[in-house]
Amino acid sequence: MEVSLMDPYGTNPGPIDSSVLYDQEKHVSSAVWDGQERGALRCHEHTSKLDQWTLTAKQIELVERAGFGYLRLIPAISLDNPLISALVERWRRETNTFHLNVGELTITLKDVAVLLGLAIDGDPVIGLTYTTCHSVCEMYLGRAPDHGYTSGGMVKLSWLKELFSRCPEDAPMEIVERHTRAYLLYLVGSTIFSTTTGNKVPVMYLPLFKDFDQCGKFAWGAAALAFLYRALGNASLRSQSTISGCLTLLQCWSYFHLNIGRPKLNHDPLRNRFPFVLRWKGKQSGPTANRDVVFYRKALDSLKPCDVEWLPYRNMDSILMPDDIKSSLILGGAKTMLICFDKAERHLPNRCVRQYGMLQAIPEDVRRWERKSRGVDGGVDLSAKMEVELNEWGNRRLQIVDGDDSVDENGYMQWYLKITRRLIGRPISLSSEFQRTNSGLRDIAHIADTFSTNGLDQQQIDLISRIRYIAHECLRGQIGGPIILPSSPEIELGKRTRGKEKVRRKGTGKRSRKDDQLQYNAVGEDNQSHFCDSAIEVDQLQLHMNRELCSVDSEVDHLPLIDEVDEDDSMQLCDPNIGVDHPDMIHNATGGNMAELSHADIKLDEAKLCDTPKEVNGLHISDTINEVVDTHICCAMDAGHPLHFSTSKEANYHSTEDVNLLKFPKTANNIDNSELCHGSIKSSPHTDERAAQG
Repeated sequence: MEVSLMDPYGTNPGPIDSSVLYDQEKHVSSAVWDGQERGALRCHEHTSKLDQWTLTAKQIELVERAGFGYLRLIPAISLDNPLISALVERWRRETNTFHLNVGELTITLKDVAVLLGLAIDGDPVIGLTYTTCHSVCEMYLGRAPDHGYTSGGMVKLSWLKELFSRCPEDAPMEIVERHTRAYLLYLVGSTIFSTTTGNKVPVMYLPLFKDFDQCGKFAWGAAALAFLYRALGNASLRSQSTISGCLTLLQCWSYFHLNIGRPKLNHDPLRNRFPFVLRWKGKQSGPTANRDVVFYRKALDSLKPCDVEWLPYRNMDSILMPDDIKSSLILGGAKTMLICFDKAERHLPNRCVRQYGMLQAIPEDVRRWERKSRGVDGGVDLSAKMEVELNEWGNRRLQIVDGDDSVDENGYMQWYLKITRRLIGRPISLSSEFQRTNSGLRDIAHIADTFSTNGLDQQQIDLISRIRYIAHECLRGQIGGPIILPSSPEIELGKRTRGKEKVRRKGTGKRSRKDDQLQYNAVGEDNQSHFCDSAIEVDQLQLHMNRELCSVDSEVDHLPLIDEVDEDDSMQLCDPNIGVDHPDMIHNATGGNMAELSHADIKLDEAKLCDTPKEVNGLHISDTINEVVDTHICCAMDAGHPLHFSTSKEANYHSTEDVNLLKFPKTANNIDNSELCHGSIKSSPHTDERAAQG
């Protein structure tokens, strides 16, 4: 079933109905839409160092009894950070699903069972919490780490590997068990329970490894999924830049279900082994470079139903699957609560029944729940604080999803497109969108200006006048950022400052210095600057240029207007000393290649501008957008008179930009009915020399 986007310009990416995705403003997609890129997430997982552990036969037996016999085979797959980051942009913690334009998908308990070989049925993973490591490590490992290896209730993975990675072959059973517990703590801390610290693991899991047979009765797969759900939800917030959890599970799930970023692998006999995550072990073949977050984002935004594999395991050999895993797969469709100590997350397969071979109907509303931090003092059992969640897990067998063959999925898709976030990235850039909107406003303003009011009553005439007023006001006030007013009445033009982006990433921009008075506010991917509607009124703005400008020696007769060819490709005034009575300046939104002055009703009576060197006798900036009408630029110079600006009446600047450099665009389209008069030039030697250098 093909899904068409109703809004080709993406002016409303959704949700139209916010009853489901009620936390949209906190989501990273809102920041991306506003042009605030955070780049690829920092991914924390340490599977690459698992092969540095040498296990004896006795240890392997204990690991298998504890339920981690397949997890220890997890391959060291190179994480695709941009792919993971793009998937996170599609994750919604309101539903614990990926919202794609073909419908919702999620990582299910079934995926965890077949990909990692972990138990998805059994006792919930919950127990005592610890705020220190010394006593619990001494009890279960026989040794306690120094303070430099601990942080609260967490211990460094490096300490575990240094002391317990090799167990003597002839060691007594007690030593073997201690070394095995240390390995299991390292294993879960490197994979399913990896934290954003990157190199630490909580010691609260150690007591669960005391009895290896009892350890094998815990639902470690459900705990791993709860941990990953929480990590995905946290990373989907616009304020986050890291992600933890079992990212190998996430990436391999994507390889199986989505035809995006899927590598071509060399043939390897391990592909026909269980768990199925081993299918992706091996070196990738084919191009993988130049795939950043934007690449994967566009691929997901344009995802088609043919790019989705709803049932990826149906062609896998079921004989490879152990009987205990195969018998528990029915619980992969249980609508229940997943628990991992203080983390409780909803498993909602009813929103993704196509992953179970069923037709998707409109799912029931998700009951809102608040993810509370249950941090408590050490030695407290969390079971008493999570009775509701534990009861829901206990009733999991009563909440298995079932299908309905009479479902019309067209009705589901019509509903879904209203409640989802259809797009993450903008189909067109902000600058192109500005131009398109500006063009439409011009058409509306023109129609309103030329519309005949003959035969209309007063109410209709007032409506036409209102439309005309709104259109012209919108043309004056266009896309911009917050206003930053200078603190000093004297603004030194000609010195560049760089603004600090709202979201800074490596290699983009520089930090602004504290003494910088003016800043550029960078907005996303725009390459044009628009001076627009801040409705700043400058009463009797007077620009006095009574000093020598662009001086080489101590005295210069004339002001040269230097035409610099730089990153802004604009003509700039160099080093004037300007006295401003009311220093309300204009805010620059993008620092791009083109600046527009709007609604400046200024009369410059005897302004003389020199361009290598030339004199401008009368510069009139009219009350329009992108047009300079009746501009007369005459190139002649009278020697011996310093250049100065003076205004004979009040000037109102409507803009949202801070002006740090006065720029005159060199685009011919912006100047209508202009006359350029080149006359004889008379200037001082210093002025000629500087003009020649410019």
